[in-house]
Amino acid sequence: MALDIVNAAAELTPTFSGQLLKPGDAAYDEARSVHNGLIDKRPALIARCRGVADVADTIGIARKLHLETAVRGGGHNVAGRATVDGGVMIDLAPMKGIYVDPVRRTARAQGGVTWGEFNRETQLHGLAVTGGVVSSTGIAGLTLGGGLGWLMGKHALALDNLLSVDLVLASGRVVTASEHENADLFWAARGGGGNFGVATSLEYRLHPVGPQITGGLIAYPFDMAWDVLRHYRDMTDQLPDELALFGGFVHAPDGSGQKLAAMVLCHCGSLAEGEKAVQPIKAFGKPAMDAIAAIPYTQMNAMLDAGYPRGALNYWKSSFLATLSDDAIRAMIDCFARCPTPMGQLLLEHFHGAVTRIGPTDTAFPHRSPGYNMLVLAQWMERRQNSACIAWARDSYANLQPFMGAGRYVNYFDDDEPRDAIAAAYGSNYRRLQQIKAKYDPGNFFRMNQNIRPLGSKP
Repeated sequence: MALDIVNAAAELTPTFSGQLLKPGDAAYDEARSVHNGLIDKRPALIARCRGVADVADTIGIARKLHLETAVRGGGHNVAGRATVDGGVMIDLAPMKGIYVDPVRRTARAQGGVTWGEFNRETQLHGLAVTGGVVSSTGIAGLTLGGGLGWLMGKHALALDNLLSVDLVLASGRVVTASEHENADLFWAARGGGGNFGVATSLEYRLHPVGPQITGGLIAYPFDMAWDVLRHYRDMTDQLPDELALFGGFVHAPDGSGQKLAAMVLCHCGSLAEGEKAVQPIKAFGKPAMDAIAAIPYTQMNAMLDAGYPRGALNYWKSSFLATLSDDAIRAMIDCFARCPTPMGQLLLEHFHGAVTRIGPTDTAFPHRSPGYNMLVLAQWMERRQNSACIAWARDSYANLQPFMGAGRYVNYFDDDEPRDAIAAAYGSNYRRLQQIKAKYDPGNFFRMNQNIRPLGSKP
């Protein structure tokens, strides 16, 4: 097989405009790494693509050699689905083109763009779309799996603002999916992740946002956790669309290990409206830290970056809550009190407003009810902590099980999910997704993802 890879690389080289890397090459180890340091996979070939033809040719070689193929955009997927052992990694990182049309309020960006890069360009025109809360996250993976972010109460999810997407299919054919072209594929791509092809270009609808917004973090001593989360619950019952409010438990950013109860918010309306909307939050209790202010939207988008450093070891478990009851709050407090790592978090992402006014079958993403997505986030730096941190995440998730609803967010799936987790995550949309998968990828070539099996295929 090693000789086959060498020959394949030689076959690609005369026309390939990017970079082909094999084990032992100088840039190989850097290129194979992803955001989650817990992932340590070694592809047989990394194709760092600069154009769509590079992607299509790499798919052709992978099919010819029957090699498993992973697709990397930003490389943030916690389960490490952006890479593969012994197969081919299609790396879109060099594909950084962004074009903003401020008159039509649209933007088209290539599949290797991150949200920080995207926002930097759109904010030149005072425009934005719902994107990741960590700026180094790739636009493609986040969007195709859902796209939770600070603007979703006002402007819905990233995928709800997708106007079109260019995909390279398993056959090597390049297609555009939109409401008017390959509409079935467009429906499936909005929530179905990387199951249908490689997203080389995405076109978004933009909205007036910023450049200044009201946002930031407010945190309280952990012994106030009960009161803080009940106040958070009360606040989320009456939020305007413009105000996103996430809550939960974190550790102090100074590395002291001090546990905190925190809320993070973003108000994307006028500064006057934002100042008024956040007053009930700022006036509550005696915070240990209050960093809520008028700030650039680009700063809001990058505010949490330092808390999620590249190379940190990560293990996540996540589910939507049926309700944030008093018993659920008590259980969350008990779980976080046992967190063994000063980088661990237990978070609540609130759904309200525009994201809940879209029908659950209008896109493949079915989670449209008001409520909370809960994330148990174990993060640490030393491998000797692996067992303790993973055990904490699993135990906490099990202890919170009685309060969970049926839905789950596939972008947060880890690598040890039960076989039926994907079907459960898509609910009534799953069978239609399987049918569309069978039409566009009947051989399940794109399976290194939160995989949707083609209808009629064997497990």
